[in-house]
Amino acid sequence: MVQLYDHLNRPIDMAKLRGEQAAPALTGVRNILSGHPAQGLTPARLARLLREAEDGDATRYLELAEEMEEKDLHYLAVLGTRKRAVSQLDITVEPASDSAEDETNAELIRDFLGREELEDELVDILDAIGKGFSATEIIWETSERQWMPQRLEFRDPRWFVFDRADGRTLKLRELGGPVDLTPFKYIIHCHKAKSGLPIRGGFARAVAWGYLFKNYTVKDWMTFIEIYGQPLRVGKYHAGATEADKETLLKAVANIGTDAAAIIPQSMVIEFIKAEQRGSSDLYKHFAEYIDKQVSKAVVGQTLTTEVSEGSRAAAQVHDEVRADIERADCRQLEAILLRDLVRPVVDLNRGPQKAYPSIHIGRPEQVDVEGLTKALERVVPLGLRVRQSEVRRKLDLEEPEDDDELLSPPSPEPAPQEDGSEDQPQDTAQATARQQDGPATPPDSIDNLADQILEDEGWREMMEPVVGPLQGLINDAESLEEIRDRLAEALEDMDTAALADRLAEGMFAARLAGDGGAQIRDDSGEDQA
Repeated sequence: MVQLYDHLNRPIDMAKLRGEQAAPALTGVRNILSGHPAQGLTPARLARLLREAEDGDATRYLELAEEMEEKDLHYLAVLGTRKRAVSQLDITVEPASDSAEDETNAELIRDFLGREELEDELVDILDAIGKGFSATEIIWETSERQWMPQRLEFRDPRWFVFDRADGRTLKLRELGGPVDLTPFKYIIHCHKAKSGLPIRGGFARAVAWGYLFKNYTVKDWMTFIEIYGQPLRVGKYHAGATEADKETLLKAVANIGTDAAAIIPQSMVIEFIKAEQRGSSDLYKHFAEYIDKQVSKAVVGQTLTTEVSEGSRAAAQVHDEVRADIERADCRQLEAILLRDLVRPVVDLNRGPQKAYPSIHIGRPEQVDVEGLTKALERVVPLGLRVRQSEVRRKLDLEEPEDDDELLSPPSPEPAPQEDGSEDQPQDTAQATARQQDGPATPPDSIDNLADQILEDEGWREMMEPVVGPLQGLINDAESLEEIRDRLAEALEDMDTAALADRLAEGMFAARLAGDGGAQIRDDSGEDQA
C-alpha cells in the first residue's frame, strides 16, 4: 500500500483516522462546562486575559469571545452576517484537467459538498472570523471500500492550544500536555483579519474593548432609567432610634421606590423631595451607537447595511462594494483551507497521491450582460474573430447539447408575396431557376473574376490576423463586457492594417482599370482573364 503524506509531509496513520481524537469528556481538560469572564469584567481584568492569550493560555479569552456573541446583539448580528454571507454561496468543483481520471476525482468532492448539512458545517468553520481560529474534526466513514467524511464535527476552541515556540502550530489539550493533531483529521481555519499570530487575528480581540465600555454605558443608562422622574426619599428617625429602627426605616424608603408602599412606626418621618431632572439619556444612547458603528466598520467594513441612516445612492453603492470585497476575501481563504484539509485528504485516501487536485470555487454566479454580449458577438464574429462556443455557453450558463437533444434553430425567412400572387424564391433558388430557364449562364466578366480571385486567396487570413488578433485576444482574456469596453481603445491601437490596406488598394486599382478600359487582369498563374 502506498504511504500517504499530508501537506506538511507527515505520514498518515490510517488506523487513527477511524476514531475521534478530540471528543469531549466529563473528566480531563476537554469539558463542555465554561467559565464566564464577562461577569464583573474591568479594564484591568480584560488586559490580563488578553495578555494570557498571547502567552499561550487563551481559555479565558475564548470564553469571553463566546459570551460577547451572546450578550452583545449588535456584535452577534454583524458577525453572523459575515459568516452567513459565505456559507450560503454556491460551491463549484473543477477537475484538474479534462481527463477521465481527474473528472472522477472531482466527482468525489462534488458528492460530499452536495450534502444539506454543509452550510451549517461551514458556519462552524467560519467561527475563526471571531475567535481567530477554528478546528473542525473530520469523522471518516469507511464503508463500501471508500473514505468519505461522515460529518464535520465542530470542536470547542478551548480544547486546543498553539505551540509555545512558533505560536502557529495548533495542538490538542490532553492531561499529560498538548499533543499533535492527527494528519487528515482536521480542518484548521486561521482567519487572516490582520497579520500576526492567529490567536490575535480574530475580531473578538479588537471588539473586546468596545464591548467593555459599551457595557458600562448600558449599565449607567439602566440606572438612569430606573430612577428617572422619581422623587428623592428621605427618612428621618428620632435620636433614640435603635439599629433595628434604622433598618426598618431604610427598608421602607427603598420599598417606596419599587413597590410604592411601606409601613413605618408613627415616630418616624419620610419626606419626598421633588427632583429637578436636567439630565438626558442621549449621552448614553449616542455613545452606545458610536461603539456599534465602530464594531460594524471592523467586522463588515461599513455601516450603511447595518444602520438606518441617510446617505446618497452613490455612498450606498460604495459601501456595498466594500461588503462584496470582504465577501470575496473570505471566500478565497475558505477555498484554500478546504482544498488543503478536505479535498486533498478525500482524493488521496480514495485515489492515491495526485499530481494535481480538483479546484473549488466559492462565490456568487457571474452576472453576464446577455444583450451586450450578443451584440458584441454580432459585430466581431463577421469580421473574422473566432470565438469558442464552449466559452460563450459558459458565460451564458448553458450546457453542451447531447446528440439526441432537440435544438433551437433560427426561423426561416418567409418569402414575400408577388403582385401575381406567387411568392419570392430564395436568392440561390431563384438564380438556379433562372439559369435553367435562360440556358447557359452568362460568362463572368473581369470584375467577377477579380472578386473570386481575391476571396479565394488564402493570404486574407494572414492580412486579417494583425487586424482582428488584438481584439480576439482582448475578448479571450477579459472576464466581463465592461472590461472589453474599457480596454477596447488599447486593442484598436495594437491593430496593424497596413497589409490589408495595400491589398485593398491593389484590388481597387485593378477593378478601376477593368471597369474603365476593359483591361485584361492577369492572375498569379500568368493567364489573362477576359
